[in-house]
Amino acid sequence: MFRTALRNVLAHKARLLMTVLAVMLGVAFVSGTLVFTDTLSQAFRSQSAKSYDDVAVAVEHYPNPEEAAKDPGLSQGVIDRLGKLDGVASVTGRVDGFAGVPDKDGKLIGVGWSNKGTNFAPGADGKDRAYDFVQGAGPVEDGQVALDKDTAAKGGYQVGDRVRVATNGPVKEYTLSGVFTTEDGAVSAGGSLVLFDNSVAQKQFVKEGFYRSATIAATPGTDADKLLDEVLKVVPKAATAQTGQALADKQAEDIEAGLGALKQVLLGFAGIALFVGVFLIANTFTMLVAQRTRELALMRAVGASRRQITRSVLVEAGLVGLVASVVGYGLGIAMAVGLRSGMNAFDLKVPGGPLVLTAAPLIAALAVGVKITMFAAWLPGRRAAKIPPVAAMSSVHAAATTKSLVVRNSIGAALTALGVVLIVLGAGTGGDDGRMYIAGGAFVTLIGVIVLIPLLSRPVIALIRPLFVGLFGVSGKLAGLNAVRNPRRTGATASALAIGLTLVTGLSVLGTTVGAALDKMTTEQIRADYMISMASGEGMNRDALAAIEKTPGATAVSPQLAGWFTLKGKDVSASGVTPGDIEKLIKLNTVKGSLGSLGEGQIAIAEKTATKQGWKVGDTLPVEFGDKKKGKLTVGAIYEDSEFVSPVLIDAKAITAHEQQSYIPQIFVSMDGGASAANEKAIAKAMGDNPAITVMDQKDIRDLFGGQINMLLNIMYGLLAMALIIAVLGVVNTLAMSVFERQQEIGMLRAIGLDRRRVKRMVRLEAVVISLFGAVVGIGLGAFLGWAIGETFKSSLPGYALVLPWDRIGVFLVLAGLVGVLASLWPARSAAKLNMLTAIKTE
Repeated sequence: MFRTALRNVLAHKARLLMTVLAVMLGVAFVSGTLVFTDTLSQAFRSQSAKSYDDVAVAVEHYPNPEEAAKDPGLSQGVIDRLGKLDGVASVTGRVDGFAGVPDKDGKLIGVGWSNKGTNFAPGADGKDRAYDFVQGAGPVEDGQVALDKDTAAKGGYQVGDRVRVATNGPVKEYTLSGVFTTEDGAVSAGGSLVLFDNSVAQKQFVKEGFYRSATIAATPGTDADKLLDEVLKVVPKAATAQTGQALADKQAEDIEAGLGALKQVLLGFAGIALFVGVFLIANTFTMLVAQRTRELALMRAVGASRRQITRSVLVEAGLVGLVASVVGYGLGIAMAVGLRSGMNAFDLKVPGGPLVLTAAPLIAALAVGVKITMFAAWLPGRRAAKIPPVAAMSSVHAAATTKSLVVRNSIGAALTALGVVLIVLGAGTGGDDGRMYIAGGAFVTLIGVIVLIPLLSRPVIALIRPLFVGLFGVSGKLAGLNAVRNPRRTGATASALAIGLTLVTGLSVLGTTVGAALDKMTTEQIRADYMISMASGEGMNRDALAAIEKTPGATAVSPQLAGWFTLKGKDVSASGVTPGDIEKLIKLNTVKGSLGSLGEGQIAIAEKTATKQGWKVGDTLPVEFGDKKKGKLTVGAIYEDSEFVSPVLIDAKAITAHEQQSYIPQIFVSMDGGASAANEKAIAKAMGDNPAITVMDQKDIRDLFGGQINMLLNIMYGLLAMALIIAVLGVVNTLAMSVFERQQEIGMLRAIGLDRRRVKRMVRLEAVVISLFGAVVGIGLGAFLGWAIGETFKSSLPGYALVLPWDRIGVFLVLAGLVGVLASLWPARSAAKLNMLTAIKTE
């Protein structure tokens, strides 16, 4: 039986090609993901270990903002005492914070959150072991800075040039003293690193004479754990200290956790691709078995048992899966290399290191490829074993019995109904629990529709067929009839495309609906012409607010100053705003009271918070502020909840009176004449042309939210493309097999007058019909799932309303038709080239 299986594989190489391609693509996704994440993990772990090579103990001291004035960090005295401990070779103090550098056009180099500044801390030899200078030297004067090599190259800076550096304070110019390379994570993430003179960095980020962290190098033979015990006796109680090895291990764990999430996402999409591939494989072996009915029946007649027949089909599948897995593993390695290069191309730098090839990806590739292929071929093999020997006397394959179709349709209908009930229940329940119901219901519904899809093919295609008959005449009529001739095959082929389009459509409906809700929310609630924030995501200081308030043409200015106070032992977050201006900048619908009361020292409460806490207008609340001073605040207004302010509004002056340092995430501004290039330029000038300051008009604000959703959708579309490619292979495979089976029929059609052009058209239209059928099923199910998922969080998104992206749905249908046309090119050409007389004689 093994020899028979091998002979059949070799005899049907061309027909098994699509199956090999489908398995190969899925396996490549799996093995490529594993190799890629293993390589990234090893590279980051090596970088992490290298950064702690000379660190015996590391100390960090990042006090709470309200305590920073009294306890800024590690003092120079602490650093000196650490240096005198037994076994300590050297101590290096560090400070860090946001620092950004613009290019020649004034645009910030790198992403705000990964732009970092720190101090140059040379040892006795004048070198800082964390940085290797390729040009110049480190900064040792107030007016000097050094830049990492990539930032200097992007900005076109040379040693001696003047460089503008933006921090949370005013922009200043420095002389570039040197260019260096480093293993710092900020640079690896595609950001920038600016080195300041030690005292300048302290003044910039902490306070002169203080550090945020320190690394301690030990003399040879010193026990790190014992040194840690001694260090803990010296540093402040609020500081944390760990051995360098412990920190390296912790970073390695964090890296594993972060890459683990990426691995799960990529493997999830690989699973979808393989799931789609199952239908292609099952369809292929079903058709191969059907074409070999006589051969299998004769084998049964000469003594082969049912088990041997099934085993023969499974061995064929195993051989196909093995070949596909080996090729897929090689393709996966190439994919991992490509992903790594792609990350570097997008400035998401990966530390240097070799490609990591462990046994796990190879084993996974072989296991997944072979098992998936054999699993998909099991049902066709089981059917093959049921072929009675008497079938050898006839060339007609055994048709599905009415009983089997009734059982199949009943099971499919029951599963679909159960899944729909779960989805509707989840939509009504809402929240995380509702999404769990929907996830389970979606899976059950998808399986049910797949089981039921042969039954659906007839009525759905019957609706499409008149259009094709009207446009293409006989070719269109024959294509429609051929598409429903074998509903099982049509259903299995369309299922692969339906699965992909279900996911794509569901994501599109959800993304479009959420995007529209966010756009509506932004348009309706933000009345300000501009929203100003830091590119780093950090807050601005009061100087920035004062500068904006003095901008020529500013008609209304209000910060959203992050404040808080304690009420009954619980912290309550509040937005410090400018009374009188805030209503002009953000739409706040008053339920009770008046927002004008903010100017009288009262507070405004969001409606949901007021209801939950039982507060009403006129209530007096005893509170404790950040400086431990106590007071009483009166509720002067209750307003409808807004996504752009905290649940409590208070005069900004009441917050700054109790906090030395203010955190201002955004400043809203309205200008005389509205948003214009001149007004934007005036704001930028008032902010000192700071490249780290982002000035967004209403369109930019909408794009900020909508752009993130579109970017996420594009990533999802890219990952799902693998499943759609496999679905296309399924259509090609089905048509090729169908043309092979219908050689005699096509020869007869040619003999009675159907020319080659119309034969090609018939095959192409058949592919289009099958593709459109799968698209209609997928789009319908995807839209239903998109609606259900949206219902689970619409209560937390004001203005939420279902939006069907008809433009994208239209594109999906057009692409499905195009898929059919492209998939039919080879089968249609093969059908048209058949020799008429030879085809008629074919059995």
